[in-house]
Amino acid sequence: MRPTSPFAAELTWPVYDAAVRDGKTPILIPIGSMEQHGHHMPLHVDVLLPTEFARRAALETGGLVAPPFTYGYKSHQKSGGGNHLPGTTSLDGATLVAALRDVIKEFARHGVRKICLVNGHFENSWFIIEAIDLALRELRWGGVDDVKIVVLSYWDFVDKDTITRLYDDNFPGWDLEHGGVLETSLMLALYPDLVTLSAAIDVEPAKFPPYDVYPVKPEWTPPSGTLSSPKEASAEKGQILLEVCSAGIAGALRAEFG
Repeated sequence: MRPTSPFAAELTWPVYDAAVRDGKTPILIPIGSMEQHGHHMPLHVDVLLPTEFARRAALETGGLVAPPFTYGYKSHQKSGGGNHLPGTTSLDGATLVAALRDVIKEFARHGVRKICLVNGHFENSWFIIEAIDLALRELRWGGVDDVKIVVLSYWDFVDKDTITRLYDDNFPGWDLEHGGVLETSLMLALYPDLVTLSAAIDVEPAKFPPYDVYPVKPEWTPPSGTLSSPKEASAEKGQILLEVCSAGIAGALRAEFG
């Protein structure tokens, strides 16, 4: 019996078991966060986007999408505005590592041997790697040494030509793209009913010193919560990003998983 949905949690257990027990079906795990994204977008942008990219990649490669991680590591001021902002709801690093480690081990127990972690929140990056390292080490202790894990963030597939098409000479850099043109354009293409572009605040790209201070200085973050302006976002730009990133992710899975 073939899966009728790309989402693993929508399957019955016999259908799921038949799909994954031989280790051939990749499992894609979206990893996001609950984080403010300005005045014009909701708090779960970092969950919606990696989940949709995972869904598209699963359909292209015969994989299944696991339920997403809806909370992530703490927002960093220079990449997400800061964990002090209202709405942003985060995990300690050890909590995220432990939960992701356990989930990876559970999928391996089911028979899964190909796993892709689709990240939608920059600050998760090093904790994802730690969770993978611990999970693979513990699996090896149990005699399982054939699990392969791919980690990717969808924005890393946006090449220089695409950046030029979208920004001309106004690209602020990935570290300042929080709530800006990239995420807003993708949301306009995928979930326009969740975006109120008229409420977006036009801000100059944030300027930070070359060091960090803790506790954070709230005045360093633009009052809007975004680190650059989303005003030039559009559904058309979002469609370009969808095509470029989706093709890149599917290509990466084919290259690594066959």
